[in-house]
Amino acid sequence: MLNTFTSYQLIAKDITKSITQISKQPVVDRDTKYYLDNITKVKSIDDFVNNDRLFKYAMKAFGLEDMDYAKAFMVKALKEGVSDPNSFANKLTDKRYADFVSAFNFAANGADATIYNKTQQFTTSNYAKQAQIAGLDPNSPYVKGETAYYMANITKVKSVDDLMSDNRLYTYALASVGLDAATENKDTIKKVLLGGIRDPNSVANKMTDKTYAALASTFNFEQYGESTTTYNAAQQPTVDKYLRQTLEENAGESNQGVRLALYFQRKAPTITNWYDVLADTALSSVVRTALGLPDSFATADIDKQAQLFEQKLNLSDFTDPTKLGKFLTRFTSMWEINNPTSTAVTSVSVLFAQPTSVGISTDLMMAMLKLRS
Repeated sequence: MLNTFTSYQLIAKDITKSITQISKQPVVDRDTKYYLDNITKVKSIDDFVNNDRLFKYAMKAFGLEDMDYAKAFMVKALKEGVSDPNSFANKLTDKRYADFVSAFNFAANGADATIYNKTQQFTTSNYAKQAQIAGLDPNSPYVKGETAYYMANITKVKSVDDLMSDNRLYTYALASVGLDAATENKDTIKKVLLGGIRDPNSVANKMTDKTYAALASTFNFEQYGESTTTYNAAQQPTVDKYLRQTLEENAGESNQGVRLALYFQRKAPTITNWYDVLADTALSSVVRTALGLPDSFATADIDKQAQLFEQKLNLSDFTDPTKLGKFLTRFTSMWEINNPTSTAVTSVSVLFAQPTSVGISTDLMMAMLKLRS
């Protein structure tokens, strides 16, 4: 049997290839095809949770398969959505629930939740509103004709240049946020679209008029690339998550150290502070192992744990692929020392359940008890 470091490297050196191999497994391929063929037919929360096959696929994609039986719990989260900071999902410490609800956002998008795309539904709805402000009937032949052309062609657009090269689409897109293509500087608009909104210093974000940020947010080529005009979190992005989750679980069947390393690699770019690590038992286990700390260290004061991690490691290293690779080499080596490969197959599934360090178990149990009562 290969040691932990070698097993991890064989998978990590070409994640795309590893995931492609997973996708070709008969059961995975069959379940994925069923999911993609049927998810867009789902028009309500009830449709979703009552289709066991779709619901379980989605829950596993977000690492929540251990909770796929708790349908009342998930229905409550889905009904309240994520727009309100005090919604059920947002108040849970475990952010996987809010991520799940964001992907299946029935609260905000209703029956269109599984097909909703900002460049499509959002833009056409806004265009009709803007037409009304300019004194045009949204049901007039002109508005309907422009909208029909837009919807027939927008999904063919794969880049900022594609959008700007079709004057009819470009004019419609700008009009949907209240901008006049005839008077706007094309070079400025291109910079706005290319810069996106993720960087606080992007062109759109630095402009006083937030209309430009709204345009960049809707036509978000900077974040979604060629998929911008077709992107829907409930569709291919959920499949991608499912395949990655399956890859990690399969790796864990022979070596849980490999699963932990793959999980850390996936989550590393999203870590913003040490409390993110401490809130996730799997992430904190990786850090403790890499630093040679005993499991009992997890019972120490949370602030003291965070302080020690900060002294020993540089958080920014986790966003640098080379430095992250060195850290995971350190982890897999330490894991192998502590868990020789011949006995490395141990049950650590608890590490991938709800985080416990900052109270998620309490959140979860209290919420479920309330639902039962």
